[in-house]
Amino acid sequence: MREKSLKKFYITTPIYYVNAPPHLGHAYTTIAADALARYKRLKRYNVFFLTGTDEHGNKIAQAAKKRGIKPIELANEMASRYQKLWEKLHISYDDFIRTTESRHIEIVKNVFQKLYEQKDIYKGNYEGWYCIPCESFWLKSQLREGNLCPDCGRKVEKIKEECYYFNLSRYEKKLSDYIEKNPDFIQPPTRRNEVIEFIKRGLRDICITRLNLEWGIPCPLEEKHTIYVWTDALLNYISALGYSLDQEKFSLFWPADIHLLAKDIIRFHCIIWPALLMALEINLPRHIFAHGWWKIKGEKMSKSKGNVIDPQKLTQDYGTDALRYFLLREIPFGEDGNFSMDAFIKRVNSDLANDLGNLLNRTLPLIEKYSQGKIPPYYEQREEDIKLREKVEKVFPSFDEAIEKLSFSKALSLIWEIVKSANLYIDRCSPWREAKKKEGIKRCHTVLYNLSETLRLLGLLLFPFIPQSAEKLWNQLGIKEKLEEQTFDKAKKWGLLTVGTKINKGAPLFPRIFTP
Repeated sequence: MREKSLKKFYITTPIYYVNAPPHLGHAYTTIAADALARYKRLKRYNVFFLTGTDEHGNKIAQAAKKRGIKPIELANEMASRYQKLWEKLHISYDDFIRTTESRHIEIVKNVFQKLYEQKDIYKGNYEGWYCIPCESFWLKSQLREGNLCPDCGRKVEKIKEECYYFNLSRYEKKLSDYIEKNPDFIQPPTRRNEVIEFIKRGLRDICITRLNLEWGIPCPLEEKHTIYVWTDALLNYISALGYSLDQEKFSLFWPADIHLLAKDIIRFHCIIWPALLMALEINLPRHIFAHGWWKIKGEKMSKSKGNVIDPQKLTQDYGTDALRYFLLREIPFGEDGNFSMDAFIKRVNSDLANDLGNLLNRTLPLIEKYSQGKIPPYYEQREEDIKLREKVEKVFPSFDEAIEKLSFSKALSLIWEIVKSANLYIDRCSPWREAKKKEGIKRCHTVLYNLSETLRLLGLLLFPFIPQSAEKLWNQLGIKEKLEEQTFDKAKKWGLLTVGTKINKGAPLFPRIFTP
């Protein structure tokens, strides 16, 4: 068990549906969560970062049947693909929950039984419309023309069957009051407003079992009923902490500090999930943040449309950190964005190769040439030296504020203010010219030390976003300490780079991408 003395931080992604391989949208959410988790660890939080896979439901059974395999075989294959991709993307999760695991199934059944006994679940009959791809029930008034699902636009089925209901309407006022009193509970504000409007239209009790489905968690009351996949999936956030089984772990990390998810699943996370927690008399998560979509030519990426981007291929061709940087830098987190290879290549070449890479690639050869490959000593500071240091130091408070608000793009733009200032500094101070002057080597060394120290601090700031490259940057500066073991508030102090440290000049961190 982890130390209780540290402030805890519990962050989650949604668990991803295993009917198809991971795409760019899955990577986006998970990279964002990873950046925040890494930052919080540097701030000495006791972080628990959860991700995983959602493996039950009719859609999984149908996808497996098409391939002539068992549902569990499909789930195993896809869960492995997610885990391999997260490893490739340097995702530092603490737990990977699968809804087919016994630890999850036991807790789901326990929750169902508890809610039934307290009359929050009751038996009834359902007659209405159901979308298999979305695993969602709809009223006739909610359908698009032609009996199409309002979410995915595909045909829905009319079903009539016995089921168990969750008494969602019982929690309508309580949930509405909570959202009103806690304006930061749902973010950004546009998503909060959507949820408020949905609740105002009235909440109906929802069907939470299906009858005679072959692939799902059996209802503990009647095994012919299967627990609805979305109810099953939402409970992962507490089953991973051992709710009702491991009180010490659960009390240490719950409530979640933030659920990160895409905007298309806010109804489940901002209405059904809080209502379930209220019924269980469990504190609600502190924040739910629903980000926008990456689109292709203005259209949402969709497996059915075949316009998804494979993040595995992008990392193979251009590097993991190039993809991580682009996704978090290109658009404000929360808004929609259009993905194009032209924009990707332009951003990588401009920011990473030209700006950051160029700064490192100019500084290290000068240290080799004028300081025997060792971090040089520094002497009297001139006005331009002081300005560079002040620029670096002034960024830290704004950087903290930006990343705490999940303004990843702004946080990176603040870092790039330092990168650009350092590139201007090296041009203006021209240490190679100073070295040629009589007594000029001291000035040359001072400039090179200031540049090296700036690069050290850039590595610290960049670690949450591009961890592998930040570690390489520190290694090239000759720093032995691991970045992930640093305490942010101590390491951000100017002047900690040890004079005389032997540098390890290596290959460029970000080679330019050349297109035909």
